[in-house]
Amino acid sequence: MLKRLAASVREYKTPSILASFFVSLEVVMEVIIPYCMGKLLDNGVTPGNMAYILKIGAVLVGLCVLSLTFGVLAGRNAAFASSGFSRNLRHDMFHNVQRFSFSNIDRFSVASLVTRLTTDVTNLQNSYQMIIRITVRAPLMLVFSLVMAFRVNHRLSLIFLCVLPLLGLGLGLIIKNAHPIFTRVFQTYDKLNRVVSENLHGIRVVKAFVREEHEKEKFNTVSENIFRDFVSAEKLLAFNAPMMQLSANSVMILISWFGAQMIFASGNSAENGMTTGDLVILITYAMQILMNLMMISMIFVMLTLSRASAERICEVLAEESDLKNPEHPVTEVKDGSVEFENVSFSYAGSRDKLCLKNANFSIRSGETVGILGSTGAGKSTLVQLIARLYDATEGTVRVGGVDVRNYDLDTLRGQVAMVLQKNVLFSGTIKENLRWGNENATDEEIEEACRLAQADSFIREFPDGYDTHIEQGGTNVSGGQKQRLCIARSLLKKPKVLILDDSTSAVDTKTDALIRKGFREYIPSTTKIIIAQRVSSVEHADKIIILDDGEIEAVGTHESLLGSDRIYTEVYNSQTKGGAQ
Repeated sequence: MLKRLAASVREYKTPSILASFFVSLEVVMEVIIPYCMGKLLDNGVTPGNMAYILKIGAVLVGLCVLSLTFGVLAGRNAAFASSGFSRNLRHDMFHNVQRFSFSNIDRFSVASLVTRLTTDVTNLQNSYQMIIRITVRAPLMLVFSLVMAFRVNHRLSLIFLCVLPLLGLGLGLIIKNAHPIFTRVFQTYDKLNRVVSENLHGIRVVKAFVREEHEKEKFNTVSENIFRDFVSAEKLLAFNAPMMQLSANSVMILISWFGAQMIFASGNSAENGMTTGDLVILITYAMQILMNLMMISMIFVMLTLSRASAERICEVLAEESDLKNPEHPVTEVKDGSVEFENVSFSYAGSRDKLCLKNANFSIRSGETVGILGSTGAGKSTLVQLIARLYDATEGTVRVGGVDVRNYDLDTLRGQVAMVLQKNVLFSGTIKENLRWGNENATDEEIEEACRLAQADSFIREFPDGYDTHIEQGGTNVSGGQKQRLCIARSLLKKPKVLILDDSTSAVDTKTDALIRKGFREYIPSTTKIIIAQRVSSVEHADKIIILDDGEIEAVGTHESLLGSDRIYTEVYNSQTKGGAQ
């Protein structure tokens, strides 16, 4: 895990090292300062040696200035390094997510990926800054202060060693019990993100069905779970502060008591045992040691919190796409022919849960093919195999005579355009959305694609025309307008295969007919596969494929299927006057 996370440091290794280096110098200055103060007290203040006071005073001022300078430089480099580290983490995670197949995304869920890219990365950013500063500073300060304390008086310094094992045991128990709770908290955060996302995306449905109270209850339930988990974890972590305070106060009392006795017994003489200056030095080092022990405990607490985040981030970084390019991929799609040979598919990858079973058919390049079937019959699943959004569990899918698994993925998807069932537009202008199909498309090409998709007329009615701003998700255009814009976007790819997955359901029959007419006249060489609920959308197709429960029920033209196939005949009759009688 650490190796995988360290790979995201990259160009920020230098500021990370510099931050630790300056922290080390800062520690050296802060350890020397108490020693100088003790000597100032013994050799300057007590005997009234003004020259010595001025000399050591100047040294102390210099040490303080150096300590401040090193601290500022350490903080600046640490902030730069931790921010860069988090940026690289987000970059690496997001780029890996872009390579995910649909099945990879299904395993994580969108809400979980959002949490990992935001909350979890922020936790690691804070931890990394703490690691390169406090994790370096605290142990160094602890060791250096202990060394100096033993140098001043080794007998009194043994008091420090008495509390260290007790503190270590207490911290170990806290961390062991807190980590599982934090792991559960971040999983609950995923649920919270999902609830909020669903509510905001479906706010119109929530309002229409007056389900505000139900949504509030869902949110409150998840929020309450997070609250309870955090309270449980904080109860454990709360033992840390009093445990440290008890240790610190005990050590201070013991040092003061025994130190005072030793000074009294020695007559404040360094030769006979101990001086007032030595006691001041020891008390200062005691404060430094105990403060840094508290810092170390805070580090462990923060690392416990971030460990759960680190594990979740590494899961995303380690995930490999189920779909990969072959070693020597084909980089050209010859034509738009499509062939299914004994194709079966299961989202679970199991033969016991097939949603597409033994599909066999072929489509010649340039043909128009309709696909009909009831909800859940496997229509969308079938066409997603053509663009290799999923791989067939069994059998072979060919495009242009080549197995889709042998193509370069970008090449294949560049020539197979899909207008999905759930149309998505992004925030930006209409032109910017359309250029997703071809980033180099000219204005003339954009307008031609929109005319084919019957979108040009309504676009020109907008005050800003093609520069009209589209809100995220296309919320400021109607369902039919959104579908036509998505069709135009796919046409700009100039694909060899165009798939419309129920993509004209929100337009009227006249507009639907005009879109199909435009396809016949302007892109005759493109293979057109149309999934539809209306018979009128596919009755003029070269062939129609009927799906039922994942199996191909029949393949034929409108005339051959009408009367000979039960499903097609029932659908046709239900949508015509005969079905209404």
